Amino acid sequence: MVVVAPTAPVEVERPEVEDVTLADVPWIVIVWNDPINLMSYVAFVFQKLFGYSKEKATALMLDVHQKGRAVVSSGTREEAEADVFRLHEHGLWATMEKDGRGREGS
Repeated sequence: MVVVAPTAPVEVERPEVEDVTLADVPWIVIVWNDPINLMSYVAFVFQKLFGYSKEKATALMLDVHQKGRAVVSSGTREEAEADVFRLHEHGLWATMEKDGRGREGS
């Protein structure tokens, strides 16, 4: 038979916790230039996936072609991950990163 001795209550000190809510830093999705995809195809993918007008999709495609990269979307981490996945499914080279500019990308 096991006998358990009663223990006296112990006062536990709770640490002070401040309710600090940090602003969710947006994530940006970057499409990088590649030697494979045609410029017209890249613009088409931007229109299809993001609903951009032909003019906006073309401007972003030209940024990719001339500057080597373009920010095509921004949002929560989960949204950025989904956008990168969809771009990869269409054969585009895309990455995501925290937006260090303090505002949304596009």
